[in-house]
Amino acid sequence: MIINICYLYYDLLNLYGEIGNIKALTKAFETQKLKVNVDKLSIGDKINFNKYDLIYIGCGTENNLLIALNDLLRYKNELKEYVESNKFIIATGNSIDLFGKKINDKKALEIFNYNTKFIDKRIVGDYIIDSDIIDSKIIGFQNRGSIIENNNISFIDKEIGVNYKNFYGTYLLGPILVRNPKLNKYIVTKIIKSKNSKFKLKKYDLKLDEAAYKSYFETYIN
Repeated sequence: MIINICYLYYDLLNLYGEIGNIKALTKAFETQKLKVNVDKLSIGDKINFNKYDLIYIGCGTENNLLIALNDLLRYKNELKEYVESNKFIIATGNSIDLFGKKINDKKALEIFNYNTKFIDKRIVGDYIIDSDIIDSKIIGFQNRGSIIENNNISFIDKEIGVNYKNFYGTYLLGPILVRNPKLNKYIVTKIIKSKNSKFKLKKYDLKLDEAAYKSYFETYIN
């Protein structure tokens, strides 16, 4: 089995080392003895969404976000179909703004009903929240200049995340999948099972990831 990942706008939307999420995903798949193909695509590239098991989009400046939006609008219908067909998308940081109805007064992809808007004062700092999908808290970092309005499909927390079918979007950075090994494992397992429900999972090699997660709480929380 080969896992095909599209790393979209790798050059424009990659603040705060978000490529670390790609590395965490790749490592987890390889632990299951699976091959991983990562295509790095950007402005003007032709995208065949049906080729991919996962689309990943990271965080960028507000200016780069709007550049990416102008390019991605050509695939508005294909992306909607991709989401509705239960394919996987991970959007971190302000890339979740792309999938709402509007960013400020500019039309976005209109896949979801929320709007986002840029704000003058940035929201910065660590964030720890309970999760409905894994049995541990999720930790992350925020440095954003936008907020979600009218979000009714929350992932973790409606102010910082969006979940619909297999779309997972969050303002949390970190990179979030590096800092939260159980979340990484959860998503990787879901992707594998979506391709082959009878696949026999092997033990994930997450010792270092889990040690770092534990160390954070021991150092900064307890």
